[in-house]
Amino acid sequence: MQIPRIASRIDYAALFAATPTPYCVLGPDLVIADANDAYLQATRRTREDLVGTYYFDAFPENPADPDADGVSTLNASLHRVLATRERDSMVLQKYDIPIMDRPGGFHQRWWSPINTPVIARDGTVAWIIHRVEDVTEFVRSHRSRREEAHDDVPAPESKVELEALEMELYSRAQELQRLHEELRQAHARERQVAVTLQEAMLTSPDLVRHPDIAVRYPPAVGSLNVCGDWYDVIDLPGGSFAVSVGDVVGHGLEAAAVMGMLRSALSAAIRTVEEPALALEVLSRYALSVDGALATTAVNAVIRTGQHLIAYSSAGHPPRSCCTPTAPVTSSTRPPTHRSARRSNRVPGSRRSCPTPPATP
Repeated sequence: MQIPRIASRIDYAALFAATPTPYCVLGPDLVIADANDAYLQATRRTREDLVGTYYFDAFPENPADPDADGVSTLNASLHRVLATRERDSMVLQKYDIPIMDRPGGFHQRWWSPINTPVIARDGTVAWIIHRVEDVTEFVRSHRSRREEAHDDVPAPESKVELEALEMELYSRAQELQRLHEELRQAHARERQVAVTLQEAMLTSPDLVRHPDIAVRYPPAVGSLNVCGDWYDVIDLPGGSFAVSVGDVVGHGLEAAAVMGMLRSALSAAIRTVEEPALALEVLSRYALSVDGALATTAVNAVIRTGQHLIAYSSAGHPPRSCCTPTAPVTSSTRPPTHRSARRSNRVPGSRRSCPTPPATP
């Protein structure tokens, strides 16, 4: 294998320093950890000036520009990266930079920034890569073309028109930023609706009385991309309890609605008949009257703790698995029919569980 050998010889620090695109690395506290040569050249600073400095102390707002909002806009973007752990692309930004040999002076600059998180092994943001493109010359090029086209226009009028063009470009960039932020907030609201809907539909009051039962159900990734998976724990008389897991084929609100109806129906059925096969038979008959419910798999198990007995029935769902403190996880044989019942005596010191598939995004 030559690829690991080649990778081991790569000097990533040298690659970072030589990259022609300006990059700056920030910690979660927004203190500058490093900057490549292109970034130092674009900002006219030295590495000694920047490393270890809070970013907005190194690059403060231009006090001579009453409309300056570069600090607030960039600060909001960086905090979005920290909160969402996702890359944040910004629209055209006017962000003047200090003139180091002239206190109080600023160079006028326009930038196109992208902020990218570097995720640590524990899932937190370890670093933020702040990448910028200096587009000042692009903005100024409009001035040159306008001046060439209006050589016969008096200077005061030409200056007014050029300033108007610059303001129009800036206002359009601000409008794009505003629309981008509105879309971001709308997506966040839809995402919260999806998570809240899943949590509400999967509420299992009896689960809190079973600290030895663990459930993992990742919420949907996309906005309103809820799914038809479900789980439930139902307490029964005599210290017994039932566990059910199911999946309605499909995505979206329609699958979630069918899931809610089937889950409630199975919960009521197992409380009435207390036999998994009979409960699934009731559920099957109910599913005939629900559109979109026939393409559903489910497994239902009743754990009779006093008898050390597990009775279960499966309707097309993956079989349960069993493991002991010393033995690996093994799967039971899948029942051969669409709805069938099995009983198994409990092995002392073992635990049996029904696998719960994660929500499919």
